[in-house]
Amino acid sequence: MTEEKKSLNFIEQIVEEDLANGITQNNLRFRFPPEPNGYLHIGHTKAIGISFGLGEKYKAPVNLRFDDTNPVKEEQEYVDAIKRDIQWLGYKWDKELYSSDYFQQLYDWAVLLIKDGKAYVDSQTSEEIAIQKGTPTQPGTNSPYRSRSVAENMTLFEKMKNGEFAEGEHVLRAKIDMQSPNMLMRDPIMYRILYKTHHRTGDSWNIYPMYDWTHGESDYIEQVSHSLCSLEFKPHRELYNWFRDNVYEFGKKEYPLLPKQREFSRLNLSYTIMSKRKLLKLVDEKIVSGWDDPRMPTISGLRRRGYTPQSIRNFIETVGVSKRENVIDVALLEFKIREDLNKTANRVMAVLDPVKVVITNYPEGKEEILVAENNPEDENAGNRTVPFSRELYIEREDFREEANKKFFRLKLGKEVRLKNAYIIKAESCTKDENGVITEIQCTYDPLSKSGSGTPESVRKVKGTLHWVSINHAVKAEVRVYDRLFLDEAPDSHKDKDFMEFLNPNSLQVVTAFVEPSLQTAKVGDRFQFQRLGYFNVDDDSTSEKMVYNKTVGLRDTWAKKAI
Repeated sequence: MTEEKKSLNFIEQIVEEDLANGITQNNLRFRFPPEPNGYLHIGHTKAIGISFGLGEKYKAPVNLRFDDTNPVKEEQEYVDAIKRDIQWLGYKWDKELYSSDYFQQLYDWAVLLIKDGKAYVDSQTSEEIAIQKGTPTQPGTNSPYRSRSVAENMTLFEKMKNGEFAEGEHVLRAKIDMQSPNMLMRDPIMYRILYKTHHRTGDSWNIYPMYDWTHGESDYIEQVSHSLCSLEFKPHRELYNWFRDNVYEFGKKEYPLLPKQREFSRLNLSYTIMSKRKLLKLVDEKIVSGWDDPRMPTISGLRRRGYTPQSIRNFIETVGVSKRENVIDVALLEFKIREDLNKTANRVMAVLDPVKVVITNYPEGKEEILVAENNPEDENAGNRTVPFSRELYIEREDFREEANKKFFRLKLGKEVRLKNAYIIKAESCTKDENGVITEIQCTYDPLSKSGSGTPESVRKVKGTLHWVSINHAVKAEVRVYDRLFLDEAPDSHKDKDFMEFLNPNSLQVVTAFVEPSLQTAKVGDRFQFQRLGYFNVDDDSTSEKMVYNKTVGLRDTWAKKAI
């Protein structure tokens, strides 16, 4: 076996085996089939990456198909958001399709199944059907309507379609096996009556097909070669094949290829909720500002927070493809964005919690323009200019009147270097009536300017601080985000609601001061605020008011909390 073969994941091995056993390269076709009932989240990126990744690897088309069979929950807003997210991730689909495109074909095939004695109209209530289906350890019992004649089933099904019955009065069920150990095979429902307006078909249908009936037949109509889905659909594979094989008799001339369903483990992430229903609750109850809130695990939320498509694709590649469910530490995702932004984000200076520094021996009114490197990881990033003056802002936490030997920042009587500038020494400080420090008086060494070539300019001091010149500082709103939940698995507690684990400090809004080079920054631009972390320009930012989001810190602070 070649090295390439050894490195194939199990899905790629399946494709390779199928190619070796007769399927042609031209017959390969994959699909990503989201339901448009919410925004895509980080969990979906694995399915997206697998299907579109196979398309790229085998130069095969990938369909984007919206499984839109439930007009109660589906909206055009979600369709648009899903398309935007996939494009942002850098993937291209071959055809944009909708299960609703096939409503007529599915209805026609359902009629043929009725005529073949393989489907019937059931008039039980949903509660009666649930009882009659049995349990995982007890077989089901036949519906009293299972033996209806073909003619009666045909008449009732047509009346269902024509809107002559109330919702819940009848359903169409496949006639399979009420004794099957797989409860999904116990005469599953194929159609229900639903008087709701569909986002594409309007009010033209009074009955809507169920997911299991629609999904596999849509794959079949599209001639998808490999239908890839997450592990919770493994029990559905038997039903998928039953529907596929029974429809094949009707469609084999037009649709000769039989799709193959295979399953992979879902992407589960620590400190994260993946349920669309629960994410919708966060939106509806205004816990977050919307589906694209930067604390949300949605792709649009990650994008707004400053994540890059490449960082997410790198994350998915590292996670890999497996058959076993596991939980991935969110720290890996955070590591991937740090890794990517370290290479690409320009360094700038910003102060989030300012305290004033006055350099008493620096000439009043004097200003200098210093040169700073944009990104030491990118030799093509160039330099920028940063103004320097007598009065500066530094971070409040970077100064203490007294501190032990392990505190290498500014303290009375000790020196630090100002990034790209001079060495300063704290001489005294001023406090208000509450004892809060309002100003720090320092002196500077005029021969210690960075890059000046003097011996003093390379003199070693243990601390280096970032700063902003007060005369040139630009005020900005900074939204400091943290994880939305305090618990690793917020929805795994049977006795507690996931909302109980919300992090009350997941968002803190501060007024910061940034260097003037950021005045030209555009929405979406990403930066490293030196010594603070990675930040990006938020959608709310305007020329009058700059708004930044904290994407991630320079290091994993949660790892320290766990120790």
